[in-house]
Amino acid sequence: MVSKILIANRGEIALRVLRAAKELGIPTVAVHSTADADAMHVRLADESVCIGPPPSRDSYLNIHQIVAACEITGADAVHPGYGFLSENAKFADILDAHGITFIGPTADHIRIMGDKITAKQTALELGIPVVPGSDGEVKPENALEIARKIGFPVLIKATAGGGGRGMKVAKDESEVEEAVSTARSEALAAFGNDAVYMEKYLGKPRHIEVQVFGDGEGNAIHLGERDCSLQRRHQKVLEEANSPALTVEQRMKIGEICADAMRKLKYRGAGTIEFLYENGEFYFIEMNTRLQVEHPVTEAITGMDLVQEQIRVASGQGLSVTQDEVKFNGHAIECRINAEDPRTFVPSPGTLTYFHTPGGLGVRVDSGAYQGYKIPPYYDSMIGKLIVHGRNRDECIRRLRRALDEFVVDGIKTTLPLFQDLLQNEDILKGDYDIHWLEKYLAGDAK
Repeated sequence: MVSKILIANRGEIALRVLRAAKELGIPTVAVHSTADADAMHVRLADESVCIGPPPSRDSYLNIHQIVAACEITGADAVHPGYGFLSENAKFADILDAHGITFIGPTADHIRIMGDKITAKQTALELGIPVVPGSDGEVKPENALEIARKIGFPVLIKATAGGGGRGMKVAKDESEVEEAVSTARSEALAAFGNDAVYMEKYLGKPRHIEVQVFGDGEGNAIHLGERDCSLQRRHQKVLEEANSPALTVEQRMKIGEICADAMRKLKYRGAGTIEFLYENGEFYFIEMNTRLQVEHPVTEAITGMDLVQEQIRVASGQGLSVTQDEVKFNGHAIECRINAEDPRTFVPSPGTLTYFHTPGGLGVRVDSGAYQGYKIPPYYDSMIGKLIVHGRNRDECIRRLRRALDEFVVDGIKTTLPLFQDLLQNEDILKGDYDIHWLEKYLAGDAK
């Protein structure tokens, strides 16, 4: 087992990793920017190191400062959380060169899955169903020809993209040139890489993702799926497990396809294979080689601590369970609580004058916030996650309504009222929604 873990992140995920490490008896090191000196994970860690000023590029993305913090404190492992450096192959390589364990996949696997074109080609080779699309990068001069072969509408996406940036839809031939040009410009600005590819645009798909785990030696399992279809501007808002759209047979079939692919790849650690799902068919869109924000819903229905599993695998101890030992129990839903105006979604940083979280059976809150905490304006606006588990989806929804009513945050605006509204909507109660539903609802076009 690793002897000391440096947590290269902030906020609720840094606190989440800290808790898992403490339960395993492993000392922790918190790194932080000057803006996060009073953060909860900094207060609770065994040691802390300031790594720079507020801008992420000068602190949480500063590889040299993080490696130096490892050397100063004697940390022999780094957990990157999600975001920041969690899918940075160069970071994983540098840690390896310094004899520091990266709690995540190999740098090669990060590279393979980090480029959307390579990831799609790899998925095909591994037997994972993919969305019909281009074989590689699309150039302006061949875009129209490729679009005609795929069939309209088509989706142009940045190869190095994420979060909806560098993504455009062309409904017919007249829109292809502008869509490709705009996507390339956005991709270059956001990722420093203007390469794009093209896929068939699906009209009303759901977003389904499968949680996988591998030991790096050819053993791998799946932990079921999550439905992440409630999105705004390609950012997930609410997630649930299991998906109300899938049968047990569909769940186990796609899960085994993913687990088998990870065995062939000899994948190490946690990963999530993401699909669009429409008319009973799954279409691979990408793989995230890290822990997901929404991992707690999987923990709720499996009873497994995914962060502890990551640490064990990174320490060379292998998987703690076999596929036959994975049991799915009940239903779980997660709401991402953001410091934003619930109507305009304008960020609302500031001081929490009152902060009360709900409790009771089946209720979990992951948050680094506390009363008197000042939310800085420099980072992601998510201040916490409310996760609720029930014996079935109906009980889970009732429990979630109750928990939302108990959750009180004063001093800033939050998205709590949005979730209270959503949990009264008939489409949500029936589980009848797709990735476009929330955008329509917010625009007043949904029921």
